[in-house]
Parts: sequence; structure tokens; C-alpha cells
Amino acid sequence: MQDTPLLEAYVKKILTAKVYDVAIETPLSPMPMLSQRLGNQISIKREDLQPVFSFKIRGAYNRLASLTDAQRRQGVVTASAGNHAQGVALGAKQLGIRAVIVMPRITPDIKVAAVRARGAEVVLTGDNFNEALEYARELMTQEGLTYVAPFDDAEVIAGQGTIAMEILRQQQGPIDAIFVPVGGGGLISGISAYVKYLFPEVKIIGVEPEDAACLKAALEAGEPTTLDQVGVFAEGVAVSRIGELPFEILKDTVDGVITVNADEMCSAVKDIFEDTRGLPETSGAVALAGLKKYIRQNGIQGQNLICINSGANINFDRLNHITERTSLGERREAMLAVKVPERAGSYKALCEVLSNRMVTQLSYRYAHHSDAQVLVGINVTPSDDDADRHALISTLEEAGYPVVDLSENEMAKVHISHLVGGHMLPALPDDMHEELYRFEFPERPGALNNFVRQLPANWNISLFHYRNHGAAYGRVLVALQMPKDEQDGLDAHLDEIGYRYWRETDNPAYGLFLR
Repeated sequence: MQDTPLLEAYVKKILTAKVYDVAIETPLSPMPMLSQRLGNQISIKREDLQPVFSFKIRGAYNRLASLTDAQRRQGVVTASAGNHAQGVALGAKQLGIRAVIVMPRITPDIKVAAVRARGAEVVLTGDNFNEALEYARELMTQEGLTYVAPFDDAEVIAGQGTIAMEILRQQQGPIDAIFVPVGGGGLISGISAYVKYLFPEVKIIGVEPEDAACLKAALEAGEPTTLDQVGVFAEGVAVSRIGELPFEILKDTVDGVITVNADEMCSAVKDIFEDTRGLPETSGAVALAGLKKYIRQNGIQGQNLICINSGANINFDRLNHITERTSLGERREAMLAVKVPERAGSYKALCEVLSNRMVTQLSYRYAHHSDAQVLVGINVTPSDDDADRHALISTLEEAGYPVVDLSENEMAKVHISHLVGGHMLPALPDDMHEELYRFEFPERPGALNNFVRQLPANWNISLFHYRNHGAAYGRVLVALQMPKDEQDGLDAHLDEIGYRYWRETDNPAYGLFLR
């Protein structure tokens, strides 16, 4: 049940929030092509058009504007590797306040440069956000600075809530649902407080990455809970714990949480570009990805649906990777491992089976005298039940080609298609064993050396593939060979290194193409 006095207090704060000295009222843009395709009226709130290309300027400035004269003279500090940092920097410059921004050393140069360009002092320290936050709190104590929280602050929540005020003024006609990206909860709690107080029938749907779903975890537990680890594909919403103040609002006002994967986010990036020519960061497209999934899962037709494009601070280097994954995110491409006889004419026969299909990629190298594994990407017609993909697989199998579907296989999508073609290795000695792991390495000098030097000297790296995606972390695939009697200690060694990892030895793509 809604806490009406709590919502009323936030509505008053939102109505008096001081954001428009630096923020603009962003447009609520229709998405005509997507609306026609999905059978609903879809609009998107263009927070990517703010001066810092993100909604974060609203909450940051409102918090800075609430400081006392004494606090302004001392200055402020925050820890951030992204949009909050730029919001604090610009807001502090506007108000003539000293701002110190502590950023992890892995922060991409483009973000560091953007913060410095807006007049803030940047301190690079630590290998992750928590280490940067710890140092920011030390500076707060040592220098008497005021900490500006990214989301767990009433003034920040109120600043973000001005987005809801604009949406209700801009939208012509009723609203059925608003889809909001969720990181620490400042944005969705501000929007929920304002909308639910005035129009409780409007649904507020939070959207989170599958591997950073802290609001979903909190709602299930009945209280904020800390995730063991979070994915970083959408860095802007990669938060391990929902804020305490946001959760007080959200536990009674949010109508649901949808989780989305990397492919669905990439597909939403493309949708936003095609309808608005805006180019969001992956976290900026999270809400639209959730909106599309909501329509698909519930068979929604004829409704007025709104989502938030929360930001456009994307690294140009990431675009290639996003483009690669878009077709998979739209379910327009199947990635298949097809087994063909290793004899003359096999490719011709396979191509005849696929003659009415568009082949998007094909990789092969000789590895065995009797059979060959071919990695092939093929365009398919998207649908909720993937009927065309299943029909394609049936066609191949009926023609005598065994198929393994790798369309949802993360390792295959990120690494395997770039590795097929390596030389076949001789069999391992009986006393040796090989394990395959997928890692996220921090993008900083020494990351590889740190990994290698902590491995035992008698272990061998038999495969290594790294891809830079213009993010704070690189995606790495590593095969390790070790004596069988040392196999049990492998995870203990990897835990000491401190990088996120996933065991992939049992992944079918490894057996088909790399073992």
C-alpha cells in the first residue's frame, strides 16, 4: 500500500527542485517505426539531450543547490566513473563550487577528459568503484568536503523526479506504463513518487540487466540486498545494491521489474537510433529493451507506453561490438554449429540446403579427416517462439547435418566466431588436464601481467583471446593446462587474482571448435 505522506513530501520537493539553471526540459519523442512494428504507441524521453548527455545533471545540481554557504565554501566530493561525475562537475562549475571527482583507474579516457573539461578535479585511484568510493570518503573527512551521493539522497531523487513532471505535461492522452532503467534507484524512485501520487493507475516498470538486478533482488527479499557480483556491459546501471531511500518509495509503488540481456540492449540501441537518430549508451537503452520484452511477454496491443533514454555517453569503440550483437538481440540471426562430412562437395551440398537463406558469417578449418564443424550465422524471421530458427535447424537435420544451436551462447558470440580456424592441438599427456575460463579483465596497464604472475609456473596457457569493447573491462577467454592432481586448486588461484570469471569447459562450443 502506498505511503501517501511520503509521496506527498517528495512531490513537494520535485515541484520546487532547482534543476533548470543547468538542465533543459527534454522532448518526449514518438517512435513511429517501432510503434507500427509492435502495435503500440511508444514514446521516448530524450534525456540524452541534456548538456552532459544524461539525466544525472538534474539530481546532482539539485543536491548542490541545497548546500549551505559553509558547505559551498568547503567544496564537494563524489566517486563516479560515469554520468554522475559529469553532472556534479557541471553543476559545481555553474555554482562556483570546488568539486573533486574520484574515478577508478580503469575509467575510459573519454570520461575522464569530459569531467576535467567541466572544471572538476579528477583523482584516479583504485581498480573498481568501491575502492574509489573508499578514497572519496577519506577525502571527505580529511578536507571537510560534502559527499554528493549518486542516488541515495532525497534531493537527488527529487531532481530526477522532475522528469516525471515533464512527461505528464508533455504526453497527450492517458499513459498505460512508464519504463525506467534501474541502477541505484534514484531515477525510478523520483518518477514513481510523482506519477503514483497523481495517477496511481499508471504502471511504473523498472528495467535492469539480468546480471545487475539489484531492485529485483531487493523486492524479492523485502529489503535492499547486495549482489555478489554485477555485470558491466551496461556500466551506467551496474549497481550491486539498491539505495535505502529509493527502496522506501519503490517497495510500494513499482509495478514490476523486467530483466534484459546484452543482446536485447544492443537491439534497443539500434531501435532508438533508427527512430530518433540518437545514439544511446547501453544503459540508456535498457528501458526500451524492457518495454519491448513487456510487449512480447504479455501480448500488449494499442497501449501508450513511455520509456526513458537515460544517457548517450557511449564510447565510439563500443559501436562495433553493439552492431555485431544487434541481430542476435532482435532474434534475426541464428548462430549454428553444423557438422558436415570432410569430403569434396560437402560445402556445395550444404549451400544448396541453405540456398534460400541469407548467410551472415561462416567459419571453418580442417580439424579431422572424417567430419568438419562449421560455424555459420544465418538470418531468420524473428518471433516470440523462434519458429523460423527451429524450422531452419529441422531443415538441416533432415538433410543429414547434425546441428548445435549457439544463438544464446555468450562465449560463442563474444569469442568463438573470432577463434575458429586455429590449428588442431595434439592430445594432452595422460597426467595433464585443460580447463577453459571466460574472464573480465580491467582495462588498465598490468592487468594481464597480474593474471599471469599468479599462476603456478608449471601451468600452461594454451589459448588466449581478448577483445576490447571500449569499456572499463575487456572480455578474455583463456585455456589453462595443468597437472591433473592440481586441478582442485584452480578456482582458489583464480579467486586470488580478483577478476570476475566463468568456467566454460563444459560449454558445447568449446568441444566443437577449440578442444
